[in-house]
Amino acid sequence: MNESEASSSGREPATGGASRAADRSRTQSDRSQSDRSQSDRSRPRGRRSTSTGRRRPPRANPARTWARRLRRTRPGLVEFVLDALATLYGRPQWRRRLDPTSELVLTILAQNSADTNAEQAFESLRARFPGTGPPVGDRRANGTPPDGWGGAGIEIAPAPDWAAIAEAPIEAVEEAIRPGGLARQKAPRLVAALHRIRDARGDFSLEFLGEMEPMAARDWLTAIDGIGKKTASVILMFCFGMPLMPVDRHVERVSKRIGLIPATATADEAHDIYLELLAPEQVYEAHVNLITHGRRVCTARRPNCGVCPVAPRCRFVDTRAP
Repeated sequence: MNESEASSSGREPATGGASRAADRSRTQSDRSQSDRSQSDRSRPRGRRSTSTGRRRPPRANPARTWARRLRRTRPGLVEFVLDALATLYGRPQWRRRLDPTSELVLTILAQNSADTNAEQAFESLRARFPGTGPPVGDRRANGTPPDGWGGAGIEIAPAPDWAAIAEAPIEAVEEAIRPGGLARQKAPRLVAALHRIRDARGDFSLEFLGEMEPMAARDWLTAIDGIGKKTASVILMFCFGMPLMPVDRHVERVSKRIGLIPATATADEAHDIYLELLAPEQVYEAHVNLITHGRRVCTARRPNCGVCPVAPRCRFVDTRAP
């Protein structure tokens, strides 16, 4: 019987068994590929590569990656630094310095200026636009500076009249804050911030931020022109005790010298790295003591490494420090 006859009679030729086995193998392979395809579709996908058409794995969080690497290669470094700095400056406990609107304005005035100059500008603003509300201020009777601040503190008196400032000619505001420096840049920024708060909330209070999640509150503030992560973190940490680490030039310098953050990290990246490095209860102490250390010991030009308790693990002192 030839092959065509076998086929027409329903019987297989001698090679039919192998053919059916091959068909079953192909069917199983097709099903397996289909199952894998369905499984792949159920998994989270990364971005598609435009060159190959394949999907890339999701991008890792750089701040989290750095924090994990630091814990692995330099175990216990964060705790060592905090304990070492505590031998010089103690362990500061959070307490509110100012109301959040005053803190916002003072922080704007302190941008690229010495804290003492920012204080003069705030006091001048208060004298030019006196308010009648409850007293605010953080000047201590014993003369010691407030936590994390480089000046004597703000005199206890009513806050400036924010409504009057918001409606005043920009030249008047500029003149009032001139003692702080960069008045031409800061006056429009300050007034715009007050307008943004009033337009969004109907008044000039920022107390509502205390009811928000920290990152949501930070996002709300950084949506205001001229308000970055540092200014937002200052307001939220000092006014509400939120675990957001402000990274100014002192904190950044000390952190990079020790090796807590990469030498190439930007200030914005440093804020996110500290979110991964620090436990919430460590944030306030870390900020206050790092900034104090940067002002008193680990200065920009002549750091006094001989008296620094962090020196045994500082990469500025020893590039191979553990």
